[in-house]
Amino acid sequence: MTTATSAAFEQHRNLLFTIAYDMTGSVQDAEDVVQETWLAWSKVDAERLEHPRAYLVRITARQALARLRRLRAAREDYVGPWLPEPLATGGDPAEDAGRTEDLTFGLMVVLETLSPLERAAFVLREAFGYGHGEIARILGRSPDAVRQLTHRAREHVQARRPRFPSDPRRARRAAERFLSAALGGDMATLMEVLSPDVTLWNDGGGEVRAALRPVRGARKVARLMSAVGPRYARLHARWIPGAQPAVLLTADGMPVVVLVFDLDADRIRHVYGIVNPGKLRHLSDMPPPSWRTGEEMASDQPSRPGW
Repeated sequence: MTTATSAAFEQHRNLLFTIAYDMTGSVQDAEDVVQETWLAWSKVDAERLEHPRAYLVRITARQALARLRRLRAAREDYVGPWLPEPLATGGDPAEDAGRTEDLTFGLMVVLETLSPLERAAFVLREAFGYGHGEIARILGRSPDAVRQLTHRAREHVQARRPRFPSDPRRARRAAERFLSAALGGDMATLMEVLSPDVTLWNDGGGEVRAALRPVRGARKVARLMSAVGPRYARLHARWIPGAQPAVLLTADGMPVVVLVFDLDADRIRHVYGIVNPGKLRHLSDMPPPSWRTGEEMASDQPSRPGW
């Protein structure tokens, strides 16, 4: 293995991880895909390649596609709703290298309903801006087949794509009101901030007690959250950087739950709650500034700065 081989891989590592994560929805599986890509890449003489980035992307996408096919079979036996692993973004500008569009958590949930090939084609086309010919070479399909894949995927996604306000400050304020009301057991405020057709998804994976089916409707969600929320009031919380509001609650430095919010106008339309410990372990490395207890959040008034 040459120095050039190692340098080329490190240059594109963030891109490869992001592609693998967008295709699998799993941080651990994305890391495994990147490791598999490295093992294949280490046997290549990078100095003889005209386009090392394209070569690396092709290896990564094919490895991720093969892994996604295996994961889909395993997820059929998953206990309760399966949600993607939350990923903190926005801290390092290089973290999303190569992306032309951010894939929100809500959109990642929708991508789970695509076939593995449709998902691969959609991610490469919509999130990274690859042309049909490039995607065809990556996936080993004809350009016409890729056009059909991306067309079907785009139609499917547009019909189900979550909506949220373009102004991230409005989205954040609505999410903050929800969190404060839930931790304080304030059902009235929850009813104000929830869309009438809101859906709450909980992912415990059989490891932690959680609703096994989506909870639908503002009254049902508000009743559940006002009853359960105060149990988390003594935990520490911080907002996770990213394209949409997401908050992490921890106990003794260990992640306990992540809540991610999709909004329609100023009301919350989807709440995704991830409590499966295996999907939160990687967030224990997040830096700790600006932690606040849930009780402090619940005591805040909406008129206060930042809340």
